[in-house]
Order: sequence, then structure tokens, then C-alpha cells
Amino acid sequence: MSAYHPLTESEAIDYARSLPDLFQPDSELASREIGDGNLNLVFHISEPSTGKSIILKQALPYAKVVGESWPLTLDRARIESEALMIQESLCPDLVPHVYAYEPDLALTVMQDLSDHIIMRKGLIERNKYPLFAEHIGTFLARTLFYTSDLGMNQQEKKERVKRFINPELCKITEDLIFDDPYMDSPNNNVPPAIRDAVAAVWQDTGLHLEVAILREKFLTHAQALLHGDLHTGSIFIKPDSTKVIDPEFAYYGPMGFDIGAVFANLLLNFAAQEGWGEDEASRQDFRSYLTGTIRDVWETFEREFRELWNRHSTDRIAKTPGYQDWYMREVLRDTFGFTGSKMVRRVHGLAQVADINQIQDEAAKERAQRLALAIGTSLIQFNRQASSIEEMIEFAKKAVK
Repeated sequence: MSAYHPLTESEAIDYARSLPDLFQPDSELASREIGDGNLNLVFHISEPSTGKSIILKQALPYAKVVGESWPLTLDRARIESEALMIQESLCPDLVPHVYAYEPDLALTVMQDLSDHIIMRKGLIERNKYPLFAEHIGTFLARTLFYTSDLGMNQQEKKERVKRFINPELCKITEDLIFDDPYMDSPNNNVPPAIRDAVAAVWQDTGLHLEVAILREKFLTHAQALLHGDLHTGSIFIKPDSTKVIDPEFAYYGPMGFDIGAVFANLLLNFAAQEGWGEDEASRQDFRSYLTGTIRDVWETFEREFRELWNRHSTDRIAKTPGYQDWYMREVLRDTFGFTGSKMVRRVHGLAQVADINQIQDEAAKERAQRLALAIGTSLIQFNRQASSIEEMIEFAKKAVK
């Protein structure tokens, strides 16, 4: 099984059986392919007699959502497995454990999280997760600090940057987030009901200037090792546990991009309450939960990041009075801009979100789409002026009014 080929279910079972110390010798194993993403095969391998199970994730050499006409590097499987192992070393309870990585097959074997659900699904069901803000704020603070020049030797960091050059997947991000949504691109999927609002986005050169500045940061600002695609579909959750998955877009970029991805998806669900809330009181209640979560995530991240800086940074010049405050303000401003960018692309870009698209009432769906677009564009336009996370929450509340 050394030469690369997409695995069949029987081959996935054979591979799982070959792994040491996971399953009983000669016991019966079951497999089902559960991948519903765009880029990979995902096999759930279980041992019915003991209840043990694992996940085998195999990268495909093309984007499954499009087909073989969109080729993709298999090296993203290495990037994902190495990123997960780094993240686990920093946040052992917040990512799935990696049991093995098979480079010839672009295959990662990891912990099964079937007792969790995808957070996007949980939010659509209007579940609340009281520990999420603490968990994801800690994840962001630790993974971003300890992979940056503040938290590791600068020369070692440069060596790590080389290992996480991820040009093909970064190109997807560059096009789908910072280019296609701002022109009449064939990659877009424009909802007909809001074409007027989308056309206004295409014609707004002031907005395009801010996007160009944000894109330049994404292209050049190798600040920390990012997850790269940290939306609510990349988070498994239950009330007492949060697990971040799928860092195949990992690369060295601006910290605010990861934080903004989390906030954008919370705000997309905020907008989607037009279709999920039974009445105005219900919508207001869940929206308050979502904006409170944004506040708590930022406050947790900032508090813990500053504490790590104060305790563990050995860089003399980084301890210059005023530098930490400037740095955190710049991360906040980037977060505003990238939050808005991630929202806009999910309204009329190639890959949209179930939070909005699964709304059955067409009028409510249109309201949600317009609301998400209004919040997203406002955050992009304001990003370089931001001074407090409360301003982000106010933009969301004003858009509703």
C-alpha cells in the first residue's frame, strides 16, 4: 500500500488493522466513508466488539467539490498532521490526537470525535456552549503566541515558516476571500434576491482599498502559524469539550485571520437568526449569546496572550514599554478586517454557509444575507480605526436595527 491511490473502505480497514496497539488482533472492523467536505476522504473505522474507533483522513489530489479539473497538492496532508501535532503540544485538550501519519498515502490517523458535533450544526440548532469562549480563546492565545517571534526563537521560527509554505491552499484563500467577492467572478454564487447589494460591493472602490490592504497582510505578514480555516465547521464541540480540526490550510500569516474566522462565523449565525429564531425575543436572546461569546473570546485571548508575553517572552526589545499595547491593537484591527472579509465571501462567494443557506423561508434568508453583507462590509471599512471589541458588537446590533 506504498504507492498513492485513494483508499477503498476495505483498504482503510486493512491499514487500520496494521496499526499497533489500537485494535485487537484479528477482530472484526467496520468502515464507513463520512467525508462531507470538499478536499478529502474520511473513513470512520470501528471495532464493534470493544467500541474503539479512529478516523482515517486521506487527502485527494483534487478538490472533491469540483473534481479532477482542480488539482491540489497532497503535501497538505503533511501540513495538517504537523500542525495538529504542534497544536496538541500547546493545547492537548483542544485538538484530536494524531496516532499516525502515512506520507505515501497522504493519510492521517486521528482520534474519533463522534461524541461531539460540528459546531455549525450545533449553532443552527441554537445550542449554547458555555465553555467555548474560554476554550477557543485559550487555543488562539497559545497557538498564536508560541509559534510567533514573541514565543519562540526567531531563527527556529524562520525554519518552521519554510515547513508551512502552503502556496496552493493559500491561493484558494487569496482568490475566494480577497478577490472573487469584489468582482463579477464566475467563482461566485450570487443569490439573485440580493444581486443589487452584491453589485454595490463590486463597485465600492473604498471597500476594495481596505480589502487590498488586508490581502497584502495575508500575503506577507508571517506573524504566527495559523490554522488557516478556523470556521465553525472546523470545530467539534459538546458542552464540556471543544476540539479544533482540519488545519490543512495552515501557514504563517497574520494572527487576526484566525481570530476573525471564528468571529465571522459567529456573526454569520447572528445574521441567520432571521430564519432560525421563532420570534423577536428568541432572536435577541440567541444574538446576545453570540455577541457575548465574541466579547468573551477576545477578552480570553487578549488576557492570556498578554500573560504569556509577560511570563515567557525572552525578547528584550519586545518588552519596550508601549510595544505590547500597540501590538494588541494591531491584532484587533486585523481581526475586524478579516472578520468582515470572511463574512462577505460566505454571502455570495463559492463556498457559503448552512447557517444561512438552510433557511427555508426565502424572505428570511434574504434578510439574513443582506444583514451578513452589511455587517461584513462595515467591519472591513472600519478595521483600521478599531479600538475595542465592543465596536464590533455595536456594528452587529446597529445592522439589525
